[in-house]
Amino acid sequence: MTEAAKEDWQEHRQLLSDRQVALCEFAEKLASRPASMGPDDLDRLRTQGLDDGEILELVHVIGYFSHINRISHALGADLEKWMPDPPGGV
Repeated sequence: MTEAAKEDWQEHRQLLSDRQVALCEFAEKLASRPASMGPDDLDRLRTQGLDDGEILELVHVIGYFSHINRISHALGADLEKWMPDPPGGV
């Protein structure tokens, strides 16, 4: 995956494999719309070759990042120097 795709995967999705797109779509949906997740989301990952253990690990990583971001925002934690300020400030 190129640096440009890491910054905005949707804008550079042509640079990604079908598997990478499936992973990005899953991560984005789980992080932003978790109540809308369903069996089809898991099936899509399985068709890309992920087994249940890999899917579980993926869910844990996405969940952890969502959790820690919410804690940081709630407490006004300082961002890493390389991170831009969120809209509206910290």
